[in-house]
Amino acid sequence: MKNNNKFRLDIWGVITLVIILLYLVFMIYPMGYLIVQSVIDGETGQFTMENFAKFFSKSYYSDTLLNSFKVSIAATICALLIGTPLAYLFSAFRIRGKAVLSILIVIASMSAPFIGAYSWILLLGRSGVITSFFRDIGIAIPDIYGFGGIVMVMTLQLFPLVFLYARGALKNIDHSLLEASKNLGCSGIKCFLKVVVPLIMPTLLAAALLVFMRSFADFGTPMLIGEGFRTFPVILYTEFINEVGGNDGFAAAIAVIAIVITTIVFLAQKYVSNRKSFALNALHPMEEKEAKGGVKLMIHIFAYLVVGIAIMPQCYVIYTSFKNVEGKVFAPGYSLGSYEEAFNKMGKSIQNTILIPLLALVVIILLAILIAYLAVRRRNMLTNTVDVLSMIPYIVPGTVLGIALLLGFNKPPVLISGTMLIMVIALVIRRLPYTIRSSVANLQQIPMSIEEAAISLGASKMKAFFRITVPMMAAGIISGAILSWVTMISELSTAIILYTGNTKTLTIAVYTEVIRGNYGTAAALSTILTALTVLSLLVFNRLNGGKEMSL
Repeated sequence: MKNNNKFRLDIWGVITLVIILLYLVFMIYPMGYLIVQSVIDGETGQFTMENFAKFFSKSYYSDTLLNSFKVSIAATICALLIGTPLAYLFSAFRIRGKAVLSILIVIASMSAPFIGAYSWILLLGRSGVITSFFRDIGIAIPDIYGFGGIVMVMTLQLFPLVFLYARGALKNIDHSLLEASKNLGCSGIKCFLKVVVPLIMPTLLAAALLVFMRSFADFGTPMLIGEGFRTFPVILYTEFINEVGGNDGFAAAIAVIAIVITTIVFLAQKYVSNRKSFALNALHPMEEKEAKGGVKLMIHIFAYLVVGIAIMPQCYVIYTSFKNVEGKVFAPGYSLGSYEEAFNKMGKSIQNTILIPLLALVVIILLAILIAYLAVRRRNMLTNTVDVLSMIPYIVPGTVLGIALLLGFNKPPVLISGTMLIMVIALVIRRLPYTIRSSVANLQQIPMSIEEAAISLGASKMKAFFRITVPMMAAGIISGAILSWVTMISELSTAIILYTGNTKTLTIAVYTEVIRGNYGTAAALSTILTALTVLSLLVFNRLNGGKEMSL
């Protein structure tokens, strides 16, 4: 049973065709329909580029695009400047409470992005706790709204991704390289910049791409604190909502522009990364050492300060969730009133937040193990096509995917808009790549001979796969599934387009409560969401044998 470059119509051939069909129906068709809508005149049905001309001819729209680039580039640079040295310090030095700090960093990265924005409104808004404190002592500090606030919130939300990527790469650096550089007089910060950073550069580029994509596609943060500073996802959402029921060609054109931009960025990153890629094999991994004197103090201050600021919003939201509320204002004293209100008003949202991602996760795990096997063991033209199709969600912003699905399935013969099914399909498409990548990485380490031995003893191909290969892939499957799950329960950008009253999730409930000014209920719902995230990470930690999380 050797790898064969030719397609054969056996059981795996049929699975390949079925998966391609699913991608064609639920991803390529709606994306294609979106592209067609962008170049068709809604009234005459004729081909037109008027929608694109409108976008680029009006500074209102082109400035918005420029704003998104400014925010995304600034957030990416800041995340790299914080996450990379923090990962190095965690790998190279002994830091007290490192295990707890690592968990807090993961929690900070896995929470819904807009919850950070909402939390900072409570802290640094015009009537925020920190703003009011400094105002009372006669010091005026900038509030959270606008460009600076958006970049700060995105940086604190996304630097943990750089940290996790870099920490995983640092495990592959051989300690002898660092010893050799030290013997040649290159140590400390100089060693970090001249030796460590170049060695992990391919990983940093991958992390930078992810941070850029996340910040470029972030809808909730700029919607809540952007005020006059408009970004691309916000304008896309508002234009689409305005256009529903009328001519939606312009909203489709904006979505197509978003896809083109993210595709160019993705391809540029791949090109640079491939040119700088090389293999690392650590026979002697980096050793933690005890820093001395002032260096030790500075390392601990940096680590605790960064993690403390990153986790502060979640901590403050949890605190405010127990405060009394009178109308829309927090009052003295504490109670569970906000939780009572949350369960009474939003109980269905809590159920949906568990049920919809759970249904999606079952499909994700099944498809991921099949696609991973096809990509690694059955390489041919069609399985390569499956592999490429599975990567497309990386470059399609969530808002764009939501609009494509809504436009594509809003009429017979496939009328599923407004149903739970379309929410499940959106989550599967968006989060399937996480589990595929981790499953592929795991499967590449499993010798083919084990499976061949099972088949030679009379097991069928599928029996050998499910009884032998899948259990051995378990670590990769679980790792990717937990990451998919945590990102699904905090999904906003796609869900905000597709939800109805019956399919509202916790993230949408929090968002709508913040917009209405019901901060007590929003805090309670945010705390429930954070608790779900922490519980999921604890389950991951248990299933992963207590190993630290890295990407």
